[in-house]
Amino acid sequence: MPNLRQVIEYVFFFALLLAAGYMVWLIVAPFFSALALALIIVIICYPLYERILKVTPRQNRTLASLLTTLLVIVVVVLPITLISSTLVREAVTFYQSIGTGEDLAIEQYASDFEMMVQRYIPEFELNITDQLRQSAAWLTRNLGAIFAGTVSTLFVFFIALIGSFYFFRDGREFVKLLIKISPLPEQEDSVIMARLVQAVRSVVTGTVLIALIQGTLAAIGFTIFGVPQAVLWGSLAAVGALIPGIGTTVVIVPAMVYLFATGEPGSAIGLLIWGAVVVGTIDNFLGPYLMSRGNKLHPFITLISVLGGMALFGPIGFIIGPVIMVLFMVLLEIYHQYVVRSERPLVGLDDMPS
Repeated sequence: MPNLRQVIEYVFFFALLLAAGYMVWLIVAPFFSALALALIIVIICYPLYERILKVTPRQNRTLASLLTTLLVIVVVVLPITLISSTLVREAVTFYQSIGTGEDLAIEQYASDFEMMVQRYIPEFELNITDQLRQSAAWLTRNLGAIFAGTVSTLFVFFIALIGSFYFFRDGREFVKLLIKISPLPEQEDSVIMARLVQAVRSVVTGTVLIALIQGTLAAIGFTIFGVPQAVLWGSLAAVGALIPGIGTTVVIVPAMVYLFATGEPGSAIGLLIWGAVVVGTIDNFLGPYLMSRGNKLHPFITLISVLGGMALFGPIGFIIGPVIMVLFMVLLEIYHQYVVRSERPLVGLDDMPS
């Protein structure tokens, strides 16, 4: 048994370790979302980095990391920045038009609908115009905060890209360090990390990516058939795509009603065909293929994690939320299978039910 001196040494050491760890957390916490986003980018794009590394002169890891990061900027960051700025502009325009009474068509339709219902339910009051005007007033008061949030989001992307560069270049060394300090055997640590990587890639490509593709296609359809604020409604369609049994119809159907009400039945029918054939095809064919490649997160849990992630981390929580959730679920599976049950060694982790 350890003597009193050893106990004092252990207590002092772990107290010092916890204090230092807490200070490190305070330093890193403001950049947690940026680092999480960087890890997600690297996990998803690491096979691309390896291909670029093979054709890089002398397999220079720094050059390969730089090229991969630049490719991520061109393919991912720039389109997201453009869409985000368009989304904010359309949201501001829509609510301000309601608040100033410029969009009289929507107010007239809401008033007509309210009068029609009141014929059967006299006490019915929709007050949608007042609600929209209150939303417009709130938006006007908080425009500064919205644009500040946009700037902070860009800053998060900037830090995430710097982190992605170093994670691409030195990621294997970081993983080796984690395995070295882990109390588990190295083989078991490697298997666990491989399973977590598979889970992250699965949820991002099989759930979030499908929702983003469907939202983008819905926005294209809105643009083609003359629905105003197409990017705004396409963004709502992407969130709707995560709702089990409802999907993008939560936005496409009201858009069709709007087109019918404005005297555009041909455009409404065209949007119906677009939603059923183009948007629906992605969900029915590409979705199951991508989801079958790894862990499938339940749609309701995905929806909650997306909304909670956006509330906690801002716009990038759309991706970070589900990833954190699936990591937690995988760790619970590992704990149940190999700590609680202990039926077989951890090296059989690939046989776990998904």
